[in-house]
Amino acid sequence: MGTVVLGTSGVSAADVIAVARAGARVELSDEAVAALAAAREIVDALAAKPDPVYGVSTGFGALATRHISPELRARLQRNIVRSHAAGMGPRVEREVVRALLFLRLKTVCSGRTGVRPEVAQTMADVLNAGITPVVHEYGSLGCSGDLAPLSHCALTLMGEGDAEGPDGIVRPAGELLAEHGIAPVELREKEGLALLNGTDGMLGMLVMALADLRRLYTSADITAAISLEALLGTDKVLAPELHAIRPHPGQAASAANMLAVLKGSGLTGHHQDDAPRVQDAYSVRCAPQVAGAGRDTLAHAWLVAERELAAAVDNPVVLADGRVESNGNFHGAPVAYVLDFLAIAVADLASIAERRTDRLLDKNRSHGLPPFLADDAGVDSGLMIAQYTQAALVSELKRLAVPASADSIPSSAMQEDHVSMGWAAARKLRTAVDNLGRVLAVELYAGTRAVELREGLTAAAATRAVVGALRGAGVEGPGGDRFLAPDLERAEEFVRDGRLVAAAESVTGVLA
Repeated sequence: MGTVVLGTSGVSAADVIAVARAGARVELSDEAVAALAAAREIVDALAAKPDPVYGVSTGFGALATRHISPELRARLQRNIVRSHAAGMGPRVEREVVRALLFLRLKTVCSGRTGVRPEVAQTMADVLNAGITPVVHEYGSLGCSGDLAPLSHCALTLMGEGDAEGPDGIVRPAGELLAEHGIAPVELREKEGLALLNGTDGMLGMLVMALADLRRLYTSADITAAISLEALLGTDKVLAPELHAIRPHPGQAASAANMLAVLKGSGLTGHHQDDAPRVQDAYSVRCAPQVAGAGRDTLAHAWLVAERELAAAVDNPVVLADGRVESNGNFHGAPVAYVLDFLAIAVADLASIAERRTDRLLDKNRSHGLPPFLADDAGVDSGLMIAQYTQAALVSELKRLAVPASADSIPSSAMQEDHVSMGWAAARKLRTAVDNLGRVLAVELYAGTRAVELREGLTAAAATRAVVGALRGAGVEGPGGDRFLAPDLERAEEFVRDGRLVAAAESVTGVLA
């Protein structure tokens, strides 16, 4: 599992993945503890003064004009957590909640929030104990950050609400803390607000989506290359010199991947001998252009994610010169935009993969393959309905590509009159990533079936390695009654867990 040590300067995407998915432990560095203590001294000094300071001695949002007397401030901090823990709907995934809590702790450790070291340590202790707060699907507008989701996490720190234990059973949070020797926190000035006010949920989901999409984009290049082979297409359009004259990095990378997979193929260009075609269809010929544009979108999203991972997102913040200032850094627009951009790219990549699949199944366009790749067309329907499933997924992806960040619903009595909807953008992107894996699995299933039906022609070594690994994973090949029920879910697992990429790379070397 390893250990992630938190300092004051942010974290890496690998740190987020390690904590969220692999259960890595979290430790606070001496630097972070010192920064936390120094910032807390500033907050305590301001709290002792008669002048109101937002978040320290005032109400919040539209209620920020009320000055709160010292005897009511601990109650105020408890109440903001309790009142903001208003999420509804299904629980979100454990990995999302762990990323959410870890990224909030990252900002706390920056020394910009005024939270005491013992509160930060409790956050680390909860993560290390495998305790996962119950967080719900709905409740965040992405401004001021992911308020409701983070509030449910803060409830757990206070020993309130429900949480999931390391055994997967949901129980009262107070019981779980006691079993692991963790004392509930007693919040003081500013701490309740500091635990709630960040873009941590949408950022965590962005980081995990980017990690998944990096693998899926490579997978898409492999499935596109296999489809090109199965359709007896030409690999001449993948020549590096053609992509050099339109110098988009992603396009060049995708073309290079496809060319590497197709090396030594006895199928590519075969059609020139007996059924001349000047050009292949766009879904085949333009595969690098579409996948490449998505790759470049990924690169931009990684840049935004890296900046956000280095950020301290809170309001107000404690500055290095001792000032505590209000700001708007909690607004989720930078993250929300790239989440939506990615959903658009994912939908288009799935769409072009579905068009190649349909071409493989149509005897009028597949250049000699049987209808629907059936073992006995008419007696069985082959992959007809597998393509229906793929088409349904693509249609859903197109709906998910409608941007959430173009919407805004005013809240907090018009104090928060423009919001990012970044949490919603992240939630639909998670669904889109899952559906892309399923779409590529159908193309892989059809492409490998079609390649095996090209008797007398030898596929590329990388394609043969993929076919062998797929069949070795128990995904049924052509012929036999079992082929009548295509094992698409097992094919999806083969794509999703990286075995497709590993099989191709066993021949090609590392693909981009």
